[in-house]
Amino acid sequence: MLAAFIILLILLIVFAPQFWVKHIMKKYNNDIDSMPGTGGELASHLVSKFNLENVTVEAIEYEGDHYDPEAKAIRLSEQHFNGKSLTAVTIAAHEFGHALQDAESYQPLLLRSRLARIALVTERYASVLLVSLPFLFLITRIPVLHLGVLASGITLMTLPIILHLITLPVEFNASFDRALPILKEGNYLPESALPVARKILTAAALTYVAASFASLLNIYRWIAILRR
Repeated sequence: MLAAFIILLILLIVFAPQFWVKHIMKKYNNDIDSMPGTGGELASHLVSKFNLENVTVEAIEYEGDHYDPEAKAIRLSEQHFNGKSLTAVTIAAHEFGHALQDAESYQPLLLRSRLARIALVTERYASVLLVSLPFLFLITRIPVLHLGVLASGITLMTLPIILHLITLPVEFNASFDRALPILKEGNYLPESALPVARKILTAAALTYVAASFASLLNIYRWIAILRR
């Protein structure tokens, strides 16, 4: 009974944030004819307004909405790039917030970019270590070495989780210190729509939290495989 409760709790922690984020994004993703422009048009307008001449705005098919600081590109999914919904416009403003952070050399964003590159490499090494673990044990038969490699692999796999959590302030800054004031002061959304924009911006910021919890499930899978 206790084991079932613990498993249910873990699943709730892992999947609840993802479901909530997707629910909010979908709920307000219906086009509004009276909206003055699409998400892509708003992002392009803001790039011009704030004189970010080296920043481009692109529509992408498969990747999620994001700002690429290396390419200096705001990338929006096609439905948000071409859409005139509250979600499309608000997400465009959020990603522009990251472009503005980059233009102002916002240190937490620069730190996140450096850590992201490190986390990508360490996650690959972690997978190699964990895959090689059974073979290493068969060859060496040294339990201490086996445990050491296992601990190293699990530790490396937790780095992306830590990255997402410690850089969460970057997301909230892009949402509430940049995107929301821009939407409000520029009258890009009516006053009545601002509470909804807050919900969408919260969901955009918590996307990284959802990704962190999903990574926990990946670690659990590796542990379950290696226990067999």
